Amino acid sequence: MPTYAYACKDCGHAFDAVQSFTDTALTDCPECQGTLRKKFNSVGVVFKGSGFYRTDSRDSKSNSTVAASSSAPASAPAPAAAAAAPAAS
Repeated sequence: MPTYAYACKDCGHAFDAVQSFTDTALTDCPECQGTLRKKFNSVGVVFKGSGFYRTDSRDSKSNSTVAASSSAPASAPAPAAAAAAPAAS
């Protein structure tokens, strides 16, 4: 459940409240019964997992282009391995 920050408009008392998304916002200050306002903060976003790429939400047509370009570097080491073989003999 999310934690919401509140501040009293009258006395300045500030506190946090853990509430469900469906709960109504608090309106009365627990200190002076004054009017509360909900404070809004920036949202912290954390991406976890193996990775998030520009192509994750693309259609399969775009992904096939990326797959074709990623096969080119795999063929590059083969000539270097062939060049190393004659030097060993």
